[in-house]
Amino acid sequence: MNGKLFLATLAIVLIATLVSPRPEPDQQYHQHEQDGQSNQYEVLPILDAVGPESLAFDKHGEGPYTGVSDGRIIKWQRNENRWINFAVTTPHSYNVSVNRHGCEGAQDHDDTEFRCGRTLGLSFNHKTGDLYIADAYMGLLVVGPNGGLAMPLAKEAQGVPFKFTNGVVVDQRSGVVYFTDSSTKFQRRDYMSIIFSGDNSGRLMKFDPTTKKVTVLLHNLMFPNGVALSKNGDFLLITETTNCRVLKFWLDPSKAGRVEVFANLPGIPDNINRNQKGEFWVAINSRIGSFNKKQSSDLRGAHSSLANDYYGFGLALKLSEKGDVLEALEDKNGETWMYGSDIVEKNGNLWIGSVIVSYAFKLKISK
Repeated sequence: MNGKLFLATLAIVLIATLVSPRPEPDQQYHQHEQDGQSNQYEVLPILDAVGPESLAFDKHGEGPYTGVSDGRIIKWQRNENRWINFAVTTPHSYNVSVNRHGCEGAQDHDDTEFRCGRTLGLSFNHKTGDLYIADAYMGLLVVGPNGGLAMPLAKEAQGVPFKFTNGVVVDQRSGVVYFTDSSTKFQRRDYMSIIFSGDNSGRLMKFDPTTKKVTVLLHNLMFPNGVALSKNGDFLLITETTNCRVLKFWLDPSKAGRVEVFANLPGIPDNINRNQKGEFWVAINSRIGSFNKKQSSDLRGAHSSLANDYYGFGLALKLSEKGDVLEALEDKNGETWMYGSDIVEKNGNLWIGSVIVSYAFKLKISK
């Protein structure tokens, strides 16, 4: 997405909070500011594309892999310090050795993503090596360990087509795939309409790779985005972007199907990931300050106060299994990272994606 459209949409997000107020964040928390001098960090630049939305590592720990705006899924080669092409989700962009029918190159990919593909969520099955893909336009797909052209798995559920396939996570025990469809009415390129209209047609679903069956687990969600599975496999967490919160969906047989509010957040969430300890990192795409607290329908006044109350720089929250905030990392100046869409903790590093910038980011948090 281009920067102007992204910022315009965030303006609408903030204005929408006036019309439909949401709960305040559950608690205060200690912040650790990042400035690039107190922490080791590395930028992983991407050529001729933007938006490394989601990050994933394969069963060998290689990667990260990410999808970008021109339809490619790319893999970071750490020994070469560069990205290489790994997979695509449409035949329009399959020939990775040449210009892919107008998909590649420095251009506004918003105009081509509906045919070139736009990968958002990624999750590996570590037993098989298969990579499951949530493509905003192409639905749920899978590609083998060697990459190439992904195979479609599902494009609809209960007779209703996917419009905006978004987050995905694989249960490593069973191989079951959980994923979100952010809206049944609007596509990704019209995503501002999801929030502005108060659309609640989003769904949480599961795909069984044995039966090839898709089951709808939850209806009536307001922009469901990222999804994560607990360490014990007894519940799922879903970020609900419009409501700036995380929902908890129980899988445990004694509570199966029950939904709870896991955490209210201080900004607009994107993806959520679990670390090895069972804690969860939430990427906050943009922070909302006192602007969010105003109970007014004066949209002109709301727009004029945007500059003082909107914070688009880096913010990541680490939550416990009970929803308590354990840690917050924030770059208030945007000197190192901004507009975070995904946070993955691995081997003492945080790997950070973004929907708007032309790089991924690695931040060292421990030795």
